[in-house]
Amino acid sequence: MAESKYGKYICTELKKEIRLPGYRDFETDMIGQDKIEGRRRPMEHVVWTDSEVMPGSFYSECVWLWPSTMPNVMQRPAMTPEQMENFQGVPPHAHPFPELLSFFGTDMEHPEELYGEVEFWLEDEKFILDKSFVVYIPGGMTHCPLKVLRQEKPFFHFTIGPGEMYV
Repeated sequence: MAESKYGKYICTELKKEIRLPGYRDFETDMIGQDKIEGRRRPMEHVVWTDSEVMPGSFYSECVWLWPSTMPNVMQRPAMTPEQMENFQGVPPHAHPFPELLSFFGTDMEHPEELYGEVEFWLEDEKFILDKSFVVYIPGGMTHCPLKVLRQEKPFFHFTIGPGEMYV
């Protein structure tokens, strides 16, 4: 953002070189890398904020998730049914701060429809979500696994937590 009195409070560029844990995307990916051979990654970050991006800010990220059926989207490695059954996606974890986690459908005529299914766990309770949603996760609560079970259209994912950094 251009230098100004309050421009430091506006984030328009993606913080780069944040290494993604292996469960987040292809194991060697970092946030903000360019396309590979002209193809889109299945998960692309738009904006990431934390106290390094904007001093005094808190953690948030905005992400597009593209279905593998879209042209030019990289395919994840194929899994056998047994591997898929055992695949955790984002593994269980907790943060010291509360978090809001959301997925939104992108059909302008039916924005409440996810056109897919997301499996999400809070502690030992499993949810299968097929509508646009926001989940409040209290600080210290174990959440996940999270995995996309089905995806027909793009999803927009937004998460935010009042910690200075993602931990």
